[in-house]
Amino acid sequence: MTTDPRALPGADPHTGNREVDPVTGYETTGHDWGGIRELNTPFPRIALIALALTVIYSVVAWILLPAWPTGRDYTRGLLGLDQGEVAMDRLQAIKTGRAVWLTHFEAPDFASLAVNRGLMALAMPAARRLYGDNCALCHGSDGAGGPGFPALADADWLWSGDPEEIAVTLRHGINAEDPDTRIAEMPAFDWMDRVDRLSLAGFVASLPTGKADWDSPAAGLFTQNCAACHGEKGQGGLGVGAPSLTDGATIYGQDPQTVYNTLTLGRRGVMPAWAGRLGEAEINLLALYVSRLSETKEERTQ
Repeated sequence: MTTDPRALPGADPHTGNREVDPVTGYETTGHDWGGIRELNTPFPRIALIALALTVIYSVVAWILLPAWPTGRDYTRGLLGLDQGEVAMDRLQAIKTGRAVWLTHFEAPDFASLAVNRGLMALAMPAARRLYGDNCALCHGSDGAGGPGFPALADADWLWSGDPEEIAVTLRHGINAEDPDTRIAEMPAFDWMDRVDRLSLAGFVASLPTGKADWDSPAAGLFTQNCAACHGEKGQGGLGVGAPSLTDGATIYGQDPQTVYNTLTLGRRGVMPAWAGRLGEAEINLLALYVSRLSETKEERTQ
């Protein structure tokens, strides 16, 4: 059996099978959702206007701007804009502006450069970006280092923290393929009796605490096997690239197990040479920045 929709409450005989909502005056769609009737309201005019403006803008943009692919090329548009050329022009402007002050670092007097506040104000932001692009991945964004990578924001260095020495390391690397690279290697002591290695590992692990027993047999093992490189009290050997064993900034860790692994297997980390990748002025600028990381660390902790 069918029901004449015009007989429904609120139905308007002039609208056919559409019911008119008595509150809003809009027709319904005829759908009933659990007693709720769906209104057939008109599409918002503001949305139609926005849609029309979008279409108009698209047509104008297609005409004025690069848009249509033509195989391996594309239409340039009436304005002839090229974002690639714009980006290259901006990059060239940055390089030109930087070259004005970067020339000071080609054959630098680091001491004079460091006290030139105007120059440092221009150079250090660029040096920070240079460090972030080339060094932060291994040494950390703040120079704190990590397992296998030495801390740079620290007072203890393998070859001194002077910018002149840092520049040499950056230029030639450590254990790198550069013919003038610096060499630093911890040999394996696997020939040593395991008990002695365990005893020596425990002694080395105690050095940063300042409570090492220098009268113990393990101290004798240290003197016989480690002091030649790491110093009589483990303070490090700058000339041979042997790290300090008395501070907290260790490269691989200084708990007994890690030290035991180092004694058993040895270590030979690699620092790549940046000559050829970075210009001489950039290397010197980066060296000066890295040499100041320990000062920046002190400022953050005060």
